[in-house]
Parts: sequence; structure tokens; C-alpha cells
Amino acid sequence: MQPEMYQAEAELERRHWWFRVRRELLADALAELEPRLPPVRRVLDVGCGTGATGSVIAGAGRGVIGIDAHPLPLALGRGWSGAYRARLRAGLPRLPFRDDSFDLAVALDVLEHVRDDHASAAELRRVLRPGGGLIVFVPAIELLWGAHDDIAQHHRRYTAARLKDLIVGAGFEVDRVTYFNSFLFLPIFASRLASRVLRPSGLASDAQRGGRLGPLLGGIFSLERRLLRRVDLPLGVSLALVARRPG
Repeated sequence: MQPEMYQAEAELERRHWWFRVRRELLADALAELEPRLPPVRRVLDVGCGTGATGSVIAGAGRGVIGIDAHPLPLALGRGWSGAYRARLRAGLPRLPFRDDSFDLAVALDVLEHVRDDHASAAELRRVLRPGGGLIVFVPAIELLWGAHDDIAQHHRRYTAARLKDLIVGAGFEVDRVTYFNSFLFLPIFASRLASRVLRPSGLASDAQRGGRLGPLLGGIFSLERRLLRRVDLPLGVSLALVARRPG
């Protein structure tokens, strides 16, 4: 991503509704997956950014290693770093770890940034132990492509079928894949269409907009979270996938 976006996210991650609810969804995915795994002692947070997810995946005797390809978020995230055993500069599709090193890998909004997502998915399988778990979040549906994707330097957005095929092709067994941020799909789609016509100037990611509506949007997203505990959703702005390496 562009340096300005890392700086903006470092300020927003603690208080913005999107990051808060994303951490809650990660906690739900982890609670769903962990009973199916061997004891989770070593966790890899791929694309850890400024480190906000560490507080969710740390604890219970887990040692968390965070990696990011850019040095700036590692520097900006020192306030979050207490959750990590180490935070290193590294990235997909080549990771500086031995085969079978981790019990769980988490990649939140990462695969859309790498040119070769097939090699990256295979690399995630390589560093996971047999029976290890994988949690992936990605942006969904190319029709929603907007300024945020350009600023964040995305290469693609995914459908559920495309994401599942990618992960299965890397040798994983997929337990669940679902869209999320579904209740806000229509207003976000309308906003993306308007931005293509109006072409607003200035640097602004999605997270930097809608500040006054934050409590309302966060409340809507939290209601959706309760629904996601029971059913998969057929459409949304993002996708969540839970998988395991066989064995």
C-alpha cells in the first residue's frame, strides 16, 4: 500500500468501526476453527500491518509471529507489538520459515495485494503443520472495484468460488467460505458507482470516509456478525474463508 494509507490506518485501527468489527469476526472464525485443530501454539499473522489483530490471536499460550512486507507499518505499530513474540519484515510468496512451522496462519486482506496468489496460497500450506488451520479475509466482487482498491494497490477482488478454488488448489480442505459486510453492500455499491462518475480528488480510502456514521455502520455490521454465526451469506463486500491443511 501507499505510505500515506499505512499512516491513516495506524490512526484508525484502534477506533474505526470497520477494524473493530473485523477483529470481532476474526475472533468468531478462530473460535469456530480451533476445536477442529491440534493445540494451537504457534500462529503466523501474515500482513500484520500495524499489529491490531495480534490482540485477538494471542493468548492461551499461543506465540504469534507477525510479518509485513513494508517496514513502515512495523514501525507505526509498536503500540500493538506486545501481543507478538516477534514482528518481522517478510511477505508472500516466499516466507522465511521452515516447513510445518505453524499451527495456524491468519491472512487478513493480504492475498489481493500479491501478484501470484497461487504461489502465495501454496506457501501458506508449506509453513503450516499437517492439520493446521488457515483464516483468510479478502475483498469481494470485481464490480465493487473503486478508488480504495487503487490506493491500496490491489490486484484483484474475489468471488467465493474463485477464493475456494485458490485455497483448494493449494492443498487445503475448506471448512467454510462466506461473504460478509452484506447489509451495507447496496450503499457501498452505489458509492463506488458515484465515485467513478464524479472522480473525487484527494487520497481517501474507505476507512477514511463515513466518520460521522461510524456508530450506525458499526451497529449494522455487529447485527450481521450475529447472523454469520448461524448461516453463510450469498453476497457482500468481503469474503471470509476458514480451511485446514489435511493430516
